[in-house]
Amino acid sequence: QAQLVESGGGFVQAGGSLRLSCAASGRIRSINDMGWYRQSPGKQRELVAAITSGGSTNYADSVKGRFTISRDNAKNTVYLEMNSLKPEDTGVYYCNADIRSKFTLINYWGQGTQVTVSS
Repeated sequence: QAQLVESGGGFVQAGGSLRLSCAASGRIRSINDMGWYRQSPGKQRELVAAITSGGSTNYADSVKGRFTISRDNAKNTVYLEMNSLKPEDTGVYYCNADIRSKFTLINYWGQGTQVTVSS
């Protein structure tokens, strides 16, 4: 078993910045894709950004140019740098990762971290 633990959420004014972190721990042989999703009030959970083990990235159109996803494979950690935040970025941000142990490949979710952007 493995687990993902997010940190770095909080309250910020529009135009501000936040940095989210997500550390994977437990029985880990390797981690494939990692990503950040968010669920805003009244909306379905959506992909914000994703990164492969090789470093290729993918972003939602709404965050391109403002958010940057990165990862430290040695620390089993993925980051989301969020700049020029807007009120519509408000939501619970979830970390997601495909983690391979000795015998299995399982998709894991973190517990979520709240991001609130005030206008």
